Amino acid sequence: MSSNPRLLVKNAQQVVLICNNGEKFLTKLGMQNLCVIENGSVVIGSDGLIEAVGPAEVLRAQYSRASFDHVIDATGMCVVPGLVDAHTHPVWEGDRVHEFAMKLAGASYMDVHRAGGGIHFTVERTRAAAPPELLASLRGRLVRMQRAGTTLVECKSGYGLELQTELKMLEAIEEARRTLPINISSTYCGAHAVPRGKSVAEATEDILRVQLPELKERMSAGALGVDNIDVFCERGVFDLGSTRAILQAGKDMGLNINFHGDELHPMNAAQLGAELGALAISHLEEVTDEGIAAMATAGTAAVLLPTTAYILRLPQPRARDMLEAGVIVALGSDFNPNAYCCSMPIVMHLACVNMKMSMPEALAAATINAAYALRRSDTHGSLEVNKHGDLLVLDTPRWEHLIYQLGGHQELIRYVVIKGNVVVDNNKTMQL
Repeated sequence: MSSNPRLLVKNAQQVVLICNNGEKFLTKLGMQNLCVIENGSVVIGSDGLIEAVGPAEVLRAQYSRASFDHVIDATGMCVVPGLVDAHTHPVWEGDRVHEFAMKLAGASYMDVHRAGGGIHFTVERTRAAAPPELLASLRGRLVRMQRAGTTLVECKSGYGLELQTELKMLEAIEEARRTLPINISSTYCGAHAVPRGKSVAEATEDILRVQLPELKERMSAGALGVDNIDVFCERGVFDLGSTRAILQAGKDMGLNINFHGDELHPMNAAQLGAELGALAISHLEEVTDEGIAAMATAGTAAVLLPTTAYILRLPQPRARDMLEAGVIVALGSDFNPNAYCCSMPIVMHLACVNMKMSMPEALAAATINAAYALRRSDTHGSLEVNKHGDLLVLDTPRWEHLIYQLGGHQELIRYVVIKGNVVVDNNKTMQL
């Protein structure tokens, strides 16, 4: 017991641990049977880590003489782990609301792309943006995510497609990581599109010979902390050969392989990822049965993005088939100018309605499994002793309301806590 614990959240109607045996991820039945304590409490120590979690009466006796910095009385409320968003593109400039109108009129993603819109539209504006402008917009988006319950988020570069802008984006992510409470996993995504005027071979060569060596140097000097490498493996973008070369080069630098695959066409990206030992593959709307089997065998997480399929009117990712096959299924918002959604509760709702996931499966996919997809499930994704004290206090007697209610989460989420500090207080009546 620490001498002066930071926070006590007491008397919650439900405390949803997710799991309680140190699991790094959940599959199949594990996702259906989450660990829930009725009438529970949580203690977060002065180091920001969970010190104790269990029945309220047990912790009341155990900490009868403790003096807490803060106490939250969660009577009639629920506690769940902070949500994990395993796929976002939050660093960019340039509004693309006009493209939404094009899509509503029937234009496909690649139609917009060929017309000069999509990624290239954002690239032009991001290249022109000053670093303070990029950082300010990134901070605003991350704060919005935090208010909706996200406490760990993956943030990609990828709207530069050349060295200086990619570095500018990664530096903005690094500054946000240093100055905001939200936890960040940083991803280099220089292979997000083939730059105008270059062939796939030329773009691949630039990444391998110019961008990655400079990135490695910055990482070695401690100037940047990049965690993952991403490639958009797709017809008309990066083919399997170039994808393999870039991902392998990133892996050789110590980066986790976490990439876009099998979104618009069946590219056999899932099989490639499994072969390379990828930590995670995102999208997978067009994954094959063979790809699903390969991912299940390799322990490669599937990061499913129901917002993208919804907005682009794509086939829904085959969540049920993946779950039945034993794939580690995670969720992400895919926040970007094309899919402008900051809310993981809405993502979970869409996953249940459109991808036929159950509510327990969706919550597991947005907590422990999303943390696994970022190689953070040893510290995030569940309410277990010695993990980060990141949690949500919900003003509802059943945790399922977080998914059941579509929108209005500022009224539902009473508190957002990161490392024992209340970073969002929607009630302003925290007991001191």
